[in-house]
Amino acid sequence: MIRLCSNSQSRATLLTQFGIDFVQSPADFDEEKIETNRAEAFVYLASKGKLEAAERLYGLDMPLLTADSVIATQEGEILRKPANREEARTILQKQSGSCINIISGVHFKCMRFLFVDVSATHYRFASFDEADLEAYLESGDWQGKAGGCMVEGFCKKYIQQVRGFESTAMGLQVETLLPWIRRADV
Repeated sequence: MIRLCSNSQSRATLLTQFGIDFVQSPADFDEEKIETNRAEAFVYLASKGKLEAAERLYGLDMPLLTADSVIATQEGEILRKPANREEARTILQKQSGSCINIISGVHFKCMRFLFVDVSATHYRFASFDEADLEAYLESGDWQGKAGGCMVEGFCKKYIQQVRGFESTAMGLQVETLLPWIRRADV
């Protein structure tokens, strides 16, 4: 059994799909204090900060798993979680007809070791249909999502090319993490 220190339903769904027993116990960390323009550094620091907060809260009686994800444009601009509908529209329009990188950082710590990984999945999207985009914005499903993007939802039909694990794009690179969870003897 591991402790998923996240509120993310996508991460919980992934662990369930991979048959990993877990309890979901979030740990608060203020990502706004992170000062970097590099997506890889951002997810590393956010996941590390969440791990440190979780370890203070819960200790290591149960292995701790933290993660963070962002979307980056080809130019390297980090597309964070949109604060409102207009910001979501702007962020999603940057992805329409473009290539993006979804980058996820993970920290997994047990009594015996610490595993850290930063992985990326690369997507090329067709241009989003304007009416479809408006319906997605109206649905509110973009809320709480890095870049407002749901590759398993709205964006799926626009994917022209993908390189990398879909799980990484959903916020948790389970295929990379799984051997380490097994080594933790949980």
